[in-house]
Amino acid sequence: MKNLTLFTILLLLAIVSFSQNITRGPDIGEIYILGLSKSGLDATIYHSTDFGETIECMDSISQNTYWIETIEADKTSGGLYFVTAFGGLHYSNNYGQFGSWDFRQSDISWNICAGIVEGQIYNTFNSHSDDYGLNFNSHQANGFFGGLKYAEIDNLSSYGYVIVNKWGISDSIYLLKTNDNFENLLLDTVFNFGYSNSITLSHSTDEGEIYMFNTNNSFSKLWYSDDFANNWIELNNFNFYSPDFYRKGFECGQTFGELYFVLHFVSNMWQNVNTYILYSNDYGISFNLFHPLSKGEQPLLCNFSAKVEDEAIKDIKNKDSVYYVTGDMPLDVQFYNYSIGDVNTHEWDFDNDGTIDSYEENPVYIYIDTGWYSVKLTIYDDFDTNSFLRENYIYVYNLTNVDDINSNHFDISCYPNPFTDKIIFTLPKSLFDSNEVVIYDLNGKIVNNLFSYYNEIVWDGTNYSGKKCEPSIYLVKDKKQGITKKIILTK
Repeated sequence: MKNLTLFTILLLLAIVSFSQNITRGPDIGEIYILGLSKSGLDATIYHSTDFGETIECMDSISQNTYWIETIEADKTSGGLYFVTAFGGLHYSNNYGQFGSWDFRQSDISWNICAGIVEGQIYNTFNSHSDDYGLNFNSHQANGFFGGLKYAEIDNLSSYGYVIVNKWGISDSIYLLKTNDNFENLLLDTVFNFGYSNSITLSHSTDEGEIYMFNTNNSFSKLWYSDDFANNWIELNNFNFYSPDFYRKGFECGQTFGELYFVLHFVSNMWQNVNTYILYSNDYGISFNLFHPLSKGEQPLLCNFSAKVEDEAIKDIKNKDSVYYVTGDMPLDVQFYNYSIGDVNTHEWDFDNDGTIDSYEENPVYIYIDTGWYSVKLTIYDDFDTNSFLRENYIYVYNLTNVDDINSNHFDISCYPNPFTDKIIFTLPKSLFDSNEVVIYDLNGKIVNNLFSYYNEIVWDGTNYSGKKCEPSIYLVKDKKQGITKKIILTK
């Protein structure tokens, strides 16, 4: 094995440490990307005005730019910031073009926030500037604790969010919120996420509308809230792990339901350099895949999702449609493939029974029987294969025979049932770690998600917004085992 030069090692560390490598501009379809040049020796700033389908190199410097950790666009057209690994803040008023950068401040965090007000930029929760980073006003940040993982501002003035962890607590991540411009922070939510998980927040177009991307080496999940992070729903799950993976980034767009992922792959000592943009305009349910930077061989990474074609996108904002695909039998499901690589074969197994059901790239499949279905896609190029299994992804019900759902399932108890004020779900002790149940109505729409560290979970009959549900029959599903039972809420 050849020895790596010090320059190569430092460059590798710099690439791995990119913190915010995609940001939206003020115009629809406009994004900036911090990535690699085809040579692999320069960290490069790219600009796109067509949702990432094509990109233009704005600046590529091998002297200092490879130390850039963060880029962030201003609300001002053409305004762009970057922060180096040493905390140096720079600003361009010309789309990041070479020669347009001005040094502004030192000791600035990688986690900067901007894009709401022209010239306004936040240095995490510590301070903010109203003059394009020339001068900063400090915040008290009373109530802050632990180690910072991410901070984000809201579209509503003075509102913001801080994600932290605590040393010695490996299974919890904490969400702090502010309504007075980070003068005071209040603990709002404790997530059952791992200490080392990477958490990214991105504000969307409305006040109180925010996305959260939670990832580690085994999963990558997208969450959404439109009520100032009071309630969250899981939108999608991705297969984003690869040994050739150097960095992934996430950012919302400028229109409703619009968001982006950027994926950088480098292998064989920069002989292969590829950048991919995943663009969604339906709240991250389906994606268009763009490949604007290509050099050498491509990686192979399988990803897909699905939805019922007549499902209204507005239902997501109304908390009626989320990560799982549900509907009454027979259920027509459209699958969306956005796998990465020079794929020549797609093998779909729509019920994970080992039998290939389709070789199409984006098939439609009709489920004629009730129950939960796991779906697996396997892709091939000329040299390799990659698979993605989405367990208990499709749920098909029959409104005329709800009682059949309970047959053959005795591993989750519900007491009392029927109930008026609260019902207790007792799950098998083997599921002790990180339990979650999902409550559905008879239309298959999710009413609430409930989490617990223990094998008992209590539901008080309320929905995501804390409002009491109407008396009716509901379905509760143990998310880990796919066990579903009928429960009855009375007056």
